[in-house]
Amino acid sequence: YYFGMKAHIGVDDESGLVHHVECTAANAADITQAHKLLHGKEDTVSGDSGYTGLDKREEMASKRKLRYLIAEKRSKLKQIKNKRALKRAK
Repeated sequence: YYFGMKAHIGVDDESGLVHHVECTAANAADITQAHKLLHGKEDTVSGDSGYTGLDKREEMASKRKLRYLIAEKRSKLKQIKNKRALKRAK
């Protein structure tokens, strides 16, 4: 049998301390757990490409004023031909 788990972790960007951990099945999308990782005092949210579109989700509607720093998907980076723009995007 094969099964897996994911740990979605909320970390304070100043202290580096973990303030929340949410465990799910490995097939759960990262973006569906993001709202559970916020404690309400943050002004910036960052994440890998699994959180693309987070700012548009219904459960994040009350948090529209946050600054979202989400990594681009690899397929989108491949579309960038300009080397300077590509370096800036990474």
